[in-house]
Amino acid sequence: MNNPTLKQLTELILQQAKEKGFGTTPEEINVSEKIALIHSEVSEAYDAYRHNNIKGKDGFEEELGDVIQRVLHLCGVMQIDVTTKILEKLDSNKDRVWNWNEMNETHS
Repeated sequence: MNNPTLKQLTELILQQAKEKGFGTTPEEINVSEKIALIHSEVSEAYDAYRHNNIKGKDGFEEELGDVIQRVLHLCGVMQIDVTTKILEKLDSNKDRVWNWNEMNETHS
């Protein structure tokens, strides 16, 4: 499948989850655990990046793929149309103003 949509990816992920027994309904999963697993994948991506492991097994790119896969699995289970939610968030951020001087982070 070339250039699948987020919806199509979610459907593929749910299909694989069903085949592997990972749960495809809210009753079959623990949402808190799924959120923690998403966090662990983000941490693994961070660690891979810190060690300049970008491509290949357990690399930054692969770990980001794991993050997205886990997020889409959770969205599919919870019947969240993530495409719509992303577009809504982009729209709400369009006119949002951040005061970087009051935040403890840097941006270039």
